[in-house]
Amino acid sequence: MSDFYSQIMSTSKFSYNATVTKCVEVTGEIRILQVCLDNPGFNFKAGQYTMLGLLRDAPRISEAAPEDGDEEPSGDPMIRRAYSIASGSTQQDYLEFYVSIVSSGALTPRLFALSEGDRLHVAEKSKGIFTLDKVPEESNVLLVGTGTGLAPYVSMLRSEVLANRDRRIAVLHGASFSWDLGYRRELESLAQYNDHFRYIPTISRPQIDHDWQGFTGRLPPFLDDPSLEELCGFVLEPGASHVLLCGNPAMIEDATLRLEARGYRQKRPREPGNLHMEKYW
Repeated sequence: MSDFYSQIMSTSKFSYNATVTKCVEVTGEIRILQVCLDNPGFNFKAGQYTMLGLLRDAPRISEAAPEDGDEEPSGDPMIRRAYSIASGSTQQDYLEFYVSIVSSGALTPRLFALSEGDRLHVAEKSKGIFTLDKVPEESNVLLVGTGTGLAPYVSMLRSEVLANRDRRIAVLHGASFSWDLGYRRELESLAQYNDHFRYIPTISRPQIDHDWQGFTGRLPPFLDDPSLEELCGFVLEPGASHVLLCGNPAMIEDATLRLEARGYRQKRPREPGNLHMEKYW
């Protein structure tokens, strides 16, 4: 470790405080990391995120794009990025993260080089307002997500959502290929044993994924499909249901226009609404 790092790594702000206890490879580009904190008692609401960090001199996977060697750290030896928490809010043994590789990114090539037992930094607090606090308990909920935008929904489902049997809830998840549909088996099982929950996966590249027999196409046009309400098990109307959007900003922008045409209004900090969103970059 360089002298620059040694001088400031002695403070807790820059120290590693968590251990990778499980690393599940969904595909070569998607992983699920379970992380155990040195100090238990990390509190968060389902849907929130926290910051993960690794030192700039941490190993990177060989497939990563070359970094600019002239780039110097600006006082912080650690690279930090926000990640939604996928574990349930009542689960205190570990935190879980659903991570997609960005080969040209600063942090994910380092996260993908981690193995069980390796160390990393987790911020002390959770953040974010992409939660169900402002959704009335009697309102049905459609959770729409692309890729790893599924993570906050998994946390919501694992927490309090499925316990409220008066609410119908559906997950509409889109990915390029069926093998990119992380948590698919868990969500299929939840749908099988919970009559108030529906799981609707769809892929956008069926011409390559020949064995896929399910729904195909991009997510936004799906919102205009007359069959969607039957698939969800509830009416998709502003007075009866709320919609959450998470993932690709282009998807969110397109979906927002379609839903606003149906009467939905964006939820803002000081304004009521039944359309909630979280952009992933």
